[in-house]
Amino acid sequence: MSRQLLPIHAWFLALAALAARRAPAERPCRPRRGVMQWRRRFVLLCLVWAASTSAASARAEEQWKWPEKGKNLQVLPKDFPAEKLSAVMRGFSRTLGVRCTYCHVGAEDKPLASYDFVSDKNPNKQRAREMYRMLGSIGDQLAKITPSGDRPVNMWCGTCHQGKPRPLTLEEDLGETYRKSGVAAAVARYGELRERYYGRSAYDFGEGSLNRFAHELLEQGDHAGAIAVFRLNAAQFPQSGDAWGNLAGGYLAAGKRLLAEICYRKALEVAPDNANALTKLHELATRPPD
Repeated sequence: MSRQLLPIHAWFLALAALAARRAPAERPCRPRRGVMQWRRRFVLLCLVWAASTSAASARAEEQWKWPEKGKNLQVLPKDFPAEKLSAVMRGFSRTLGVRCTYCHVGAEDKPLASYDFVSDKNPNKQRAREMYRMLGSIGDQLAKITPSGDRPVNMWCGTCHQGKPRPLTLEEDLGETYRKSGVAAAVARYGELRERYYGRSAYDFGEGSLNRFAHELLEQGDHAGAIAVFRLNAAQFPQSGDAWGNLAGGYLAAGKRLLAEICYRKALEVAPDNANALTKLHELATRPPD
């Protein structure tokens, strides 16, 4: 679920408090009369606005209540109580990192009372139902397996989604972007995902992820694309001999012998025990010029 911002009336209350704050006692000068009048008017305006927006927010909350009996429930029990329905929906939102509009018909800037929660027009709603059924099937299969630990393995939405709408690995996500828009877009996508998810469990940002993605491109014959991803990996992990060695391998596959030698030497510089880089440099030294 996205982070909750303070209601706008709370911001105006804070501004009012700031504007009303008196100057420190040790200051010898006093504010001019015009300044004092402006400050009083600003405080009054903030308080009036805060009161009106707070009342509007309260009215919107009063209009929305979780239904005592859900409608169009096809997976959940027909008599699912409101408190349980609220818990399940909030759980979906939290574990997928989405809001109500991801599965339901409604506008993000509109009150919940205006949403059509019964409608099936949003295709993600049916996907969610099928995923919920799949979760039940997996749970049934897990119940048949003797646990290897002291408790059975627990399977739920967060097991795969980890805070993102689609449970893709980093390589899969980048690959999807690459197929749609090319390697430059995939590199940009990596930056966006790292900015948003780094330090969380959603994606593996270790050097292995980019390395695997680059090798996929290399196998497809896209040498330039593979080199771009290998370079990104080396930039992210400049002290990794493997990252530099893989970049060297990309250059070598593309017929760029000199750049390959430079990168293999860099691999040895950061990791003197890198046997692969040492072997490759020896092979290049004994190979006839291209």
